[in-house]
Amino acid sequence: MLAGKRAIKVGDQILKEIAFLLLSKVKDPRAQEATVTGIRLSDDLKKARVYYSVLGSKGQVEQVQTGLDSARGFIKKEIGLRMKLRYVPDITFVYDPTLESGSHMEKLFDKIRKEGVENGTPI
Repeated sequence: MLAGKRAIKVGDQILKEIAFLLLSKVKDPRAQEATVTGIRLSDDLKKARVYYSVLGSKGQVEQVQTGLDSARGFIKKEIGLRMKLRYVPDITFVYDPTLESGSHMEKLFDKIRKEGVENGTPI
């Protein structure tokens, strides 16, 4: 159980570092469009699945995935320099559609509210 707690703490720190790197150090504009949403780090801290989200079309998601994949080596190297870890985890970027789903739901709610006001029954 202790290893799991350590994986969560280290994972949170790695996620913060990746978010910082995407905003300030990664030069690929495709990767800069990503918003990191979560991380799952293996208990041995050797593998990390970093979840990201993008508001846009499926083609844009594929471009961002390509950008993140091309920046993976740079990000891993920077994490190794910034954090004192025995092993720098292998990073895999995985698309997380929850942000896009939330945006879609918000648009639907706005539409329902507007229709309610137009019909005289505000929500």
